[in-house]
Formats: sequence, C-alpha cells, structure tokens
Amino acid sequence: MTMPSTKYQRGDTVMGRWPGSSLYYEVKVLGFDAKSQLYTVIYKDGTELELKEQDIKSSTGFRSRSRSRSRSPARRRSRSRSPARTTRRTSSRTSATAVAVTETTSSSSRESKVKDVLVVKLSSLQQQTKAVETNSNNEHERKENQKEDTNESKAKLEAEPEKNQSRYNLRRRKDDGDAKTAETMEQQLQEMEAKQTVSAGAPITALDFGGRIGAYFWLLYLPAFVLFVLLQVDQEDPSLVNFPPPVPSVHDFWDVKALGCVVLWILFQAILYTLPVGKLSEGMPLKSGKRLTYRTNGFFAVVVSALLVAAAVHQGIDLTYIHSHFLQLAVATFLISLVLSVYLYVRSCYAPPDHLALGGNSGNVVYDFFKGRELNPRIKDFDLKFFFEMRPGLIGWCLVNFAMALAEMKKQNLSAPSYAMILVNLFQLLYVVDGLWNEEAILTTMDLMHDGFGFMLAFGDLVWVPFTYTLQALYLVKHPNPLSPLAVTAIVALKLIGFYIFRKSNSQKNRFRRNPSNPELSHLKTIPTATGKSLLVSGWWGVVRHPNYLGDLMMALAWSLPCGFSHLLPWYYMIYFIILLVHRDSRDMSECRRKYGSAWDEYCQTVRYRIIPRVY
Repeated sequence: MTMPSTKYQRGDTVMGRWPGSSLYYEVKVLGFDAKSQLYTVIYKDGTELELKEQDIKSSTGFRSRSRSRSRSPARRRSRSRSPARTTRRTSSRTSATAVAVTETTSSSSRESKVKDVLVVKLSSLQQQTKAVETNSNNEHERKENQKEDTNESKAKLEAEPEKNQSRYNLRRRKDDGDAKTAETMEQQLQEMEAKQTVSAGAPITALDFGGRIGAYFWLLYLPAFVLFVLLQVDQEDPSLVNFPPPVPSVHDFWDVKALGCVVLWILFQAILYTLPVGKLSEGMPLKSGKRLTYRTNGFFAVVVSALLVAAAVHQGIDLTYIHSHFLQLAVATFLISLVLSVYLYVRSCYAPPDHLALGGNSGNVVYDFFKGRELNPRIKDFDLKFFFEMRPGLIGWCLVNFAMALAEMKKQNLSAPSYAMILVNLFQLLYVVDGLWNEEAILTTMDLMHDGFGFMLAFGDLVWVPFTYTLQALYLVKHPNPLSPLAVTAIVALKLIGFYIFRKSNSQKNRFRRNPSNPELSHLKTIPTATGKSLLVSGWWGVVRHPNYLGDLMMALAWSLPCGFSHLLPWYYMIYFIILLVHRDSRDMSECRRKYGSAWDEYCQTVRYRIIPRVY
C-alpha cells in the first residue's frame, strides 16, 4: 500500500517521542492514517504506537541539535524503564488465540552484573561530559538546558505510573570524543541485552508443558498414546477394560510402501503450495518490523487433492489400503516428523539470534528440541512451519476419513456409508475446508506468531492430527452405530450452531487484530492497555472470553455423538479438547494478567465467564 504525501514516508527511520515523557527513541514509520492524522511507528523493541506528527522528529536533525540532557543512568535506574520491559510467553498449539487483542512484542529484564559495571562507567563519563558542556556553553545554552531539564522532570513525574522511560538515553554530540565513547558503551549494553534476550543459556520465560522434565515426558508419551489408541480401537471390543491391547509383530509396524506413500503425499502438497496460485498474504510484524509473505492457496490445494483422489478411485486404486495399513502409515509419518524435527533443531543452531522464538530458547537441548527454536524457518520463500501447519496433515485428515468410509462399506457389505460415517466425514471436511478457505486467519494465531517450529508442532501437524482426529471414522469401520432421523437432525443442528459461533468470533478477532481502526468495527467497545493496544469487550468477545473455544467444543461434541455411548474411546477427542482448552485458558489468564496488568483485571470484571456463559 502506498502512503499519501506526508512529511514522513513508510520505511523512514525517525525519532519518536515516548507517550507521557519527553524522551525520544529511534522508530521506523509503518504507515499513516489520513483520517486520524496519526503515524503508525514501531520501536526497536517491537512496540507499535500511533504518534502525531509533532511527536516525531527527523533523525538527522534531531541528533545534530540535541544535547545530552538526560540524567545519569545510575540515578534513574530505580525510577525508569525502557518502553517495553516484559517478555512474551508462547502459547500452546491452537488455531485460535485466547482473547481478541492486538499483540505487542517486548524485551526481557536486565539484571547482568557486567551491565551494572557499564552503567557506573556511563554515569561517571556522563558527569564529566556534562561538566565540560557546562563550562563550554554560553549563557543562553545553559538557560535552555535548565529549561529542558525542568520540562523533563515534569514529564517524568507525569509518566511515573507508566514506568516506561529509558534507563539509557544518551544522545550523540557533534565532535565530542567522550560522547562517542559513551555511545559505544551504550551500544555494548544494547548488544548485551539482545544477546540475553535470545541467549540459549538464559531462560526468558517460565517454561511450558512441565519444563525440562515435561519435555522428556511428552516426547515419550505422545507417540506412545497414538500407538495405544490405534491398537485399542482396532480390537473387536475396544473397551478400555481390555487394556493393554495385544502388541502386533514387528512386520505390522513397518512397510516401505507406506513410507513411500507418505513421502509422495507430502511432496505433492509441497508442489501445490509453491504454485503461483492464490494471493500472497502478509504475516504480522516481526520484532524488526518486517512482515513475511505467505502463499495462501490452501483451498486450491484441497480442491486439487479431492480431484486427484476421485480420479484414483475411478481408476480402481483401492484406498482401503489406508485402513488396512493405518498403523504402518502412522509409524512412517512419525519417523518423518522426527527427522524433520532434528533438521529444524540443527538449522536453528546457525540461525541469527533475531530469528529465534523466545519460548523455545531455554538452553536445554531436549526442551528446545521439543518446543522449537526458530520462529519462521524458511528454505528461500518456502515457509516450513506454515506449510506443515496447514497442508499435509490437515488435508490428509480428510483423505483418511474418506478411506475409512470406503473401508466401512467393504467390511459391512454396504452400498453406501452409514449415517454416522457420513456425518463424521461431512463435519470434519467442513472444518478443514473452512480453515483452508480462511487460511489467512492463521497468520494471527500464536502458532505462527510466537511458537518456534520443533517436535511439538511437527509431530502435531503430521501425526497427531491425521491419526487421532480420525479416530471416530476409524471406530465406525468395525463398530457401527445406527442413527434415527431425529438424532441426525439434532446432531446437524448442534454442529451448525457451533460452526457459526466459531467462524464469526474468529473472523471478528482476526479483523480487529489486523486493523483495530476498521470503521466496520467502530461500534465495538474496547479497554485500552499500557502497551498501546486494546482488549475487545463487546460483540462475540463480550459474551465470554473465548467464544471461539465454545464453538470448537460444540463441534467436537457433534463429531463424537454419531459414535454413540457404547465405548469411551471415540469420545477421546472431546475429552482431550476440554482438558486442552481449560489448560490453555489458565495459561492465557496468567500471561495476559502479567502483560496487561490492571487493564486485564478490568477486562475480567467486564467479561466474567471464560468459555461457557453462566457455567465456566
């Protein structure tokens, strides 16, 4: 988008005044809103704000006429903080975010002893510089400096509650060797802060999923659970009292043909992803202010995949192979996800520090391997995380369901799939197609914005989704459940209501995140926060804090009901999803309270219920 003719253009590096203070920081211009006459700028720490033109100065002119007006950093340490001192914690695997808020990035706290030594040196050096300046300046300059100091002190008192002023506000002074030395030392401080923020040996946030011990547990538990449900559901009586299921022979775990099928499927989806079809969408701003572009042609991919499958069936290819070799396909896919995870971890060791995700950068090899270190691993323009998030596993989910419907007809000698199988296939197909049709919306989710790409997402995308989310269809192949017309109608109604809530709330959230000043959203109420962003407290997000979770749960219930109540196993997804969403809600509450402070408390008082109105 081309900006209108203005004093500052998109991409310009200027000096922006921090709200509530007289301090200026280097910022980059992202855009200009002609209606509000406000510039959108991004600070070096990733904070985005809207500033008036009078709050922006030319970088060159500002430096040439500015003096070192700030007090000694050592004297201000306990009373001021840089524009954003809090860190962001990554969220768990999800296609929808916790609340409809615009996200900000921030930096970690600075506690290094080495920095303290530099601060003392800076303080001493600055005092000497100030003394020289006082002796050398004329009377007019001294009065001007006194006036500026008075204004700065007043601004500090006014901005005291925000605690957002910088500890180090040194300015370059022309032909001043001491100032250059001070600037060099300040640069050393900034470099140390950046290194600490991404240092593999310095944990940035509280570790998720049980920390280091939890990482060992999940690395073993997740593959074991997938193996268990696949063996259990294949029994004639899949009751959990028949635990453990019989372990098959080694031959039943491995098949080269199965591995070949998985590899070909991934390559086929990769080719569709790279085709110049569909639009290029911009992701959310990174810390540097840069936006990555993504080829969002997922709907095209699912349509072409469906045509290919239809042609294969017409040519006599037996897709029931997927059912009869389901375990072998799962093992092959697991091995591919493991190899991919190792590759991702190794390449992250050579990635620039600003390419790493905070949450997967703890310094512990096992935890970082599990959580993922690199935020947006790419091979040229091929975004690995975005591709695996949306393509092979998600479209493969629909392919597996269709194969299960064919297997049901073959095993039960039916001329058409049962009502229960048809409902499961249609419901889940609608969910996947909707996600690919609105593929751009995933660019504002935690997975894409904050989570590194490691074993957690690689295993989840390739194994967990297509081999556990298809459990209802796999169950119905051997365990039919007849449905009456009334039951079919009720289940369909539940699904449609849940889908409507899910889609509408997610669309509203996504539009608000991308453009909070959208005129179509002007009727919505918000709560401002100290970060400069706002919390949405009306529309769908004024009913409960997670309306998208509510819709998701209703759809999950509709997926399980066609399987009846004879066994608990087909209800696994519903049970798992409840646990997942409650846990995610708890993590979101802690993170948002830390990040938004009193504004979050006000939000919770305004929107009382978390997921289910008047219940939870």
